[in-house]
Amino acid sequence: MTRELKREAYEANLALPRHGLINLTFGNASAIDRAKGVFAIKPSGVDYAALTPEQMVVVDLEGRIVDCSMEATYELWTQLDPASSGLAFPGVGGVVHTHSTHATAFAQAGREIPIFGTTHADYFNGPVPVTRKMTAEEIGGAYEWETGEVIVERFAGVD
Repeated sequence: MTRELKREAYEANLALPRHGLINLTFGNASAIDRAKGVFAIKPSGVDYAALTPEQMVVVDLEGRIVDCSMEATYELWTQLDPASSGLAFPGVGGVVHTHSTHATAFAQAGREIPIFGTTHADYFNGPVPVTRKMTAEEIGGAYEWETGEVIVERFAGVD
């Protein structure tokens, strides 16, 4: 039932270190099957070199594990937000969370990434946006969920 979904998420996760988008085990990619109401995501703390398709954690949209005995990444609740579940953006097939050095520097500075060349323009229509700063209440509350909410808020106005 979930073999193909796990394979899709696995392949997306393997692409992250290959393209220099992660550091250590930080970051992940998910894949969603809206018809079944589930998505697959990388397990927490597993080194990319040791990752297998079978280790991908499949959860329902309530966060319950439906296929895998491993623990899902701690970013599960950010990914369960409407941004990845399709509730806010039906065209989204998954979410990638990275810690690439340059993107992280721009984000921490609160700056959008401007278009530096035609390749960027070919894949994204304009600068890569940055979210607003989270409030103390958002940070002190359900942090991962609130992070997803802030992301949805920001991308809701992007074409």
